[in-house]
Amino acid sequence: MRRIEKKAWPDLFEKVWTGKKTFDARLNDFKCKEGDILILREWDPKTKKYTGRVLEKKVAFVITTKELSKFWSKAEIEKYGFQVIGFKQ
Repeated sequence: MRRIEKKAWPDLFEKVWTGKKTFDARLNDFKCKEGDILILREWDPKTKKYTGRVLEKKVAFVITTKELSKFWSKAEIEKYGFQVIGFKQ
């Protein structure tokens, strides 16, 4: 089991915080597997600082894909693909 720390933007962090969002989509530039702990630290892109809110979620499954997205450049997508991370409640 690994502990993996990642930034989370406020709108998406809030949805995970409230339980509405039970997965996470990330650029597949790091290894993540079932049983790992994903630590989400809320990051404010306007101030470029962490807000202090932190969540820890146990990874239930990981799906990787190379579908296109508006969040990353085509070069990044081609190099890494994506991963979708589901959380245990």
